[in-house]
Amino acid sequence: MDEQPTWAGLWAARELFLDPILCAAIAGTVLGFLGVYVVLRRMTFVSAAVTQAAGLGVALAFYAEIHLGLAIDPVAGAVGLALLTTVLLSLDPARLQLPREAVLGLAFALCGGAAVLVADRIAQEAHDLQAILFGSAVLVRPIDLLLVAISGGLVLALQLWWRRGLTFASFDPDSARVQRLPVGLLNATVLLSIGVLVGVSARALGALPVFALSTLPALAVLVLGPSLPFTFAFAAVLGGACGIGGYLVAFFWNLPVGGSQTVVAAALVPAALLLRFARRKLRLAR
Repeated sequence: MDEQPTWAGLWAARELFLDPILCAAIAGTVLGFLGVYVVLRRMTFVSAAVTQAAGLGVALAFYAEIHLGLAIDPVAGAVGLALLTTVLLSLDPARLQLPREAVLGLAFALCGGAAVLVADRIAQEAHDLQAILFGSAVLVRPIDLLLVAISGGLVLALQLWWRRGLTFASFDPDSARVQRLPVGLLNATVLLSIGVLVGVSARALGALPVFALSTLPALAVLVLGPSLPFTFAFAAVLGGACGIGGYLVAFFWNLPVGGSQTVVAAALVPAALLLRFARRKLRLAR
């Protein structure tokens, strides 16, 4: 009978588990922060399509190395295709006489389907690719942690530095133009921040948990309806907590890491709905 994992066992093997826990905490924090833009600007499908594109970028990097002899780092493939998809999705779909939702659905389905097809041709790396697409990896390479920490730190610093302009341009672009703010540049900054962090994080954590962390913590906070500054801060805290909590759930119950992080993040939304319901009942009872 297998021995049940314990806190003592986790601490004893901290050299193995510290990197993935730190990586999940950093990525979850910054993705949770960016998720406020994703949810309020109704960009959920953008986030889904970009995470699928990042997974496809990793698969193509493996394919190029195995079948074409081209040494392309999977992180470069993930970030490159995530950024390319972000730029394409930021273009006005009206020029193609297509609704925006149709273009987003096309990008999501195309990237997801292509990743599955490419994965079928790289059986040697099937386990690694499975981990990247669905987040089933238990360990994180030191280079992945370093890249997530650097990119996450830079993105968060830029977001905090330009926070007033970014929020103004994102949620009231007409007024921002009247104030002569560079709305196009500020919107591009938000989209590129999402693209970079999704690409780097997808290589380390997996596309599925990255999508969950970039949408669900922010959605849970917004259900409670706090002020915007508090929303950004609380979504960041919850995102980091989901990254860590999901990893611990996976460790103690022997579950896939990515699935655990995704379910923990998803559980925040019904919990927030119940809290909002209870808060309303208390107000009515007074």
